[in-house]
Amino acid sequence: MKTAGFQLGCAPKRIGFISTRFHGTDGVTLEARKWAQLLEEMGHSCFWMAGLLQAPPETSHPVPLAFFGHPEVAELQSRLFGVTRRNREITTRLQTLKERLKDELYRFIEKFQLEVLIPENILAIPMHVPLGLAMTEVLAETGLPTIAHHHDFTWERERFTLNGVNDYLQAAFPPLLHHVEHVVINSMAQKELARRFGIPSQIIPNILDFETPPPGLDDYNADVRREIGIREEDWLILQPTRVVQRKGIEHAIELVRQLRDPRAQLVISHPAGDEGSAYMAMLNERIADAGIQVHFIADRVAETRGRTPDGRKVYTLFDLYPHADLVTYPSLYEGFGNAFLEAIYFGKPVVVNTYAVYARDIDPLGFKTIEMDQLVTRHVVEQVRAILSDAALRQSWAETNYALGLKYFSYAVARRKLTARLANLFGEGV
Repeated sequence: MKTAGFQLGCAPKRIGFISTRFHGTDGVTLEARKWAQLLEEMGHSCFWMAGLLQAPPETSHPVPLAFFGHPEVAELQSRLFGVTRRNREITTRLQTLKERLKDELYRFIEKFQLEVLIPENILAIPMHVPLGLAMTEVLAETGLPTIAHHHDFTWERERFTLNGVNDYLQAAFPPLLHHVEHVVINSMAQKELARRFGIPSQIIPNILDFETPPPGLDDYNADVRREIGIREEDWLILQPTRVVQRKGIEHAIELVRQLRDPRAQLVISHPAGDEGSAYMAMLNERIADAGIQVHFIADRVAETRGRTPDGRKVYTLFDLYPHADLVTYPSLYEGFGNAFLEAIYFGKPVVVNTYAVYARDIDPLGFKTIEMDQLVTRHVVEQVRAILSDAALRQSWAETNYALGLKYFSYAVARRKLTARLANLFGEGV
């Protein structure tokens, strides 16, 4: 039900979301859309600027140069990292791109008469240094109230350690400005941001709509198993992530190998990321050595339902979850863990590697999971066999986990905290 903004302590505002992309199912895009949904339910109006953009034209300001994959940007970025200095020509090119992007940011603000800005991750991780600099200067020049939503930071990615732009990183990733409310997604980021920059922040974790029951089987998705080649009696073990090294997919392969059961079928839902082909090649070798069934179905999964060019059905990730018997989430590192939330939302048992954010922010809350610590041990395999063979235990875990998700990671949590951020910026409400 739509709630008027003034009832929540802040008059309706015109809010602009800005990032390199709002497209597809990456974590930044998903969380930004959830925030926008909540803000619009409060009575605010939301608008979008990005390099890759999926949004209604009447609320959009597409800027191809804002995408980190734009040829000019990608070439420049390759000259900024993995080096210890940059030459004057590189600085000039960077500043030129920054000025072009500043012009677009001002056009976006003026076009939609924006009153609040929400930069999504562009002031945290330097995937696009000119955009971060442009955003910082626009904020400093306009004084527009801002909620900077940070998902990943420079120090959390090894590939940014050696660089020739530390002066810019210190100034803009993130900037310390009085009219900016900083939001992070976990307590480790909050502590590091305070320690490194003296910047206070609030935690708004990733969320799911636990107030609304999950969708189940319908006429469209009832045939998922048949369509991807899995029998009803098989165990559909879902790895609902991209194929990138930090997802630890080799552990999911090892788990299926150690189960030694022909019913165990690993399904990987997303494509390879933008980190090269070496990891995929390694996984293929592991699969061949293990002699197991692995289904790569990225060509059958998209953000919305549809058809492939040859007429086959395309499903959403939420079409897959109801069919899963087990979810694997053996990530080595995550800023939060959307796939974990999705698994408990759909009442599925999950095998989770105890990555740092999970260990600090999620595990103490009491979720029922099968935990592994970098290794697929015999104990982990035995726990998986037990949960797959005990429907009553699965149901008990599902009920416990859903209740905890509702308490800690529901839309109500973000709604309350976003209202407080706006109240801090505008001095309205409490």
